[in-house]
Amino acid sequence: MTVRKRIASLVGLIGVLAAGNSGVWAIEVNLSPDEAHKALEIGRIPMEKANSPEDVKKVLQQASLATRVGADPEKDPCGASAVLRTKRYRLEAFGRQEAAESKKRKTDVRMPEEFVQKVMDMPNMEMEVQLCGDDEYFAEGALIELQQGSKRIKPIDIGKAERGRKNETNGPVFRSR
Repeated sequence: MTVRKRIASLVGLIGVLAAGNSGVWAIEVNLSPDEAHKALEIGRIPMEKANSPEDVKKVLQQASLATRVGADPEKDPCGASAVLRTKRYRLEAFGRQEAAESKKRKTDVRMPEEFVQKVMDMPNMEMEVQLCGDDEYFAEGALIELQQGSKRIKPIDIGKAERGRKNETNGPVFRSR
């Protein structure tokens, strides 16, 4: 499957998820302070319970699955997939970081309120997309556009693509984010 077809299938998948008729699929744009602190707690609790490196790895994998759309990179390394980094995602990640730092320092560590407010005030969502191709630098200059019905959403800030890593499976030789 070509890079263009993979991108098209990823964009289609994200569009289908975004256009779902259930409120469950909607991305919450505005969080209240209570919801923000609840998200911190949701991220913190499983990490506090994790006692071994394997437990920590499981917690981090579960967190990644919650905001991933598309193929599972563990099972299909070149399947169309993306990670949506919403405000809630970031706050939960901060909660996990709080728990890890608290264990390390053996005292409660909490994110400063202005840091939480900064996340709540963020106007945009970050999206990480994985692509595969046959050239090491195939992803440089790649642009992704989301489409929902007749509405098209273009990125406002584009991060530099990683240099392609060797793909160990059949199919395209390299994968990049």
